[in-house]
Amino acid sequence: MPAPVLFHHPSSLEHDTGAHPENARRIAAVTQALEQRDWLGWDVRLSPAAARESIAALHPPAHIERIEALCRRGGGMIDMDTLVSARSFEAALHAAGGCVALVDALLGPERAPAGASLHRPPGHHAEPAKAMGFCLFDNVAIGAQHAIDAHGARRVMIFDWDVHHGNGTNRIFHARDDVLFCSIHQSPLYPGTGPARDVGTGAGEGFTVNLPVPGGSGDEIFLSHVAHVVRPLAEAFEPDLLLISAGYDAHAEDPLASCVVTDAGYVGMAAHMRDCAAQLGVPLGIVLEGGYDLKALSRCVVATLETVAGDAPPPVVAIDQLALSALERLAGSYWPALA
Repeated sequence: MPAPVLFHHPSSLEHDTGAHPENARRIAAVTQALEQRDWLGWDVRLSPAAARESIAALHPPAHIERIEALCRRGGGMIDMDTLVSARSFEAALHAAGGCVALVDALLGPERAPAGASLHRPPGHHAEPAKAMGFCLFDNVAIGAQHAIDAHGARRVMIFDWDVHHGNGTNRIFHARDDVLFCSIHQSPLYPGTGPARDVGTGAGEGFTVNLPVPGGSGDEIFLSHVAHVVRPLAEAFEPDLLLISAGYDAHAEDPLASCVVTDAGYVGMAAHMRDCAAQLGVPLGIVLEGGYDLKALSRCVVATLETVAGDAPPPVVAIDQLALSALERLAGSYWPALA
């Protein structure tokens, strides 16, 4: 069996955001931690820049051109949370290109069993025509669309465990039934989207699954949702590809939110999703999103990749009341197989 694949690129270090929480030290910390472990034996590759066509499949050309022009002028603020510098456009092309290359490795002839795209800027807040929340292009969404367009995937599931709701991914696939978007996120919290009642529209109704949790939620609540809601959803949906928007800002040590997930919690979630992918017979891709405590971020990325490539069993966890309510709501309205 081929080794798992890992895509990265030095341009992630050149997206200069100064003292902003989403800064180059994030990638430097992750890279250093992986280098100290000899990259865990993964097949490490430099990501290509995404073709304009791959980005334009989801983002209007005018949006791409605005970001490129701002970077060409030396950069500046897009909003109070999002800024770019001269090399940010290149970094964003490689962040999107890493997801495209990851999908090619997972669904193309080499059929890698698992992989990761570790880049910045992150992507899940980027809406079709709007950069926001530190994000310029929605990398994981671009990867999912590439799976459908280039590899004939019938269905793709994106599971977002970042503490902030992935409003961009939510919006992009809101009216579609070929991509199931499922998010566990703290609420209330930036960007203020993702209530449980947001279930998609039109053909996509029921294929957007938002699982908001309160501040203070930790391993028990997150793992309960993964084991008893996210996994059964994946099994009912039967995707050809599983992608995880892997943010690590729900960690107890992270400064930008108030959830209290531990390293063990991320290991447990990764183990459940690894076993879910194996049960479905589909590959699993990890796409880096947030995470702003450097030590917690680097530890948890390493632990996630170790777990994805390993075989330690996932933890057995009882269903908590929040997850039970979500399960009952979904089974009653859209997913009877979950009953």
